[in-house]
Amino acid sequence: MCTRYVLLEQHYRDILARLGIGAPAEFLSRYNIAPNTAIPVVRRSPRSAYNESAFLRWGLVPSWAKSADGPPLVNARADTVAVKPTFRDALRSRRCLIPASGFYEWETVGRAKKPWLFRRPDEQPFAFAGLWDRWCAPDGSVRETCAFITGEPNTLMRPIHNRMPVILTAETSGAWLDPALTEPAQLAPLLGVPPDDTMTKFAVSTYVSSVRHEGPACLAPAAADPAPSDSGPQLSLGF
Repeated sequence: MCTRYVLLEQHYRDILARLGIGAPAEFLSRYNIAPNTAIPVVRRSPRSAYNESAFLRWGLVPSWAKSADGPPLVNARADTVAVKPTFRDALRSRRCLIPASGFYEWETVGRAKKPWLFRRPDEQPFAFAGLWDRWCAPDGSVRETCAFITGEPNTLMRPIHNRMPVILTAETSGAWLDPALTEPAQLAPLLGVPPDDTMTKFAVSTYVSSVRHEGPACLAPAAADPAPSDSGPQLSLGF
């Protein structure tokens, strides 16, 4: 599962520079990115043979959907993405990278939800494996949307959640965007479980648990939380 992540402005620019994409669209650091918002992705341009940066709404709407009003499809499972009608065509020809600085997951501890931040040990940016699609409304307007791919958790994630986003390396990122790869059997090896040393985890404050909160305070350590109170309000995940 992945429903919240972080992307810093410099990390966004660093990833685009590595991929040879110039003149990126303006992007300011975001510390609590949630579904149903526009997020930056990298994809093979539908109009050229080059990679491009684009802003797509997080919550995939398949091209054949009769309406865009259903619940957002924010995640696609790696083990079924090749056969699910919603995702199988996108897997073949509409794949994307989703740049990130880190992502959050919540551990259930009794009745509480404890947020953890996952990021690279060197705190450098990375990319998630994603899919995108284009939906045309009856009035002719177009909506482009995307979803994360999630897979089995590694040992670091397993005590916290039974799914985790697929994280791509510099090598697998290039293959993921390669239009010559269209068969599920070619793509499946790119969706494996990340090694345990890919990420580190860091307990953060429940401030991040509300989708209304933004800014660097979302990265505050768990020690910044106020002392628990039986009478005080409890923050929720917002979903």
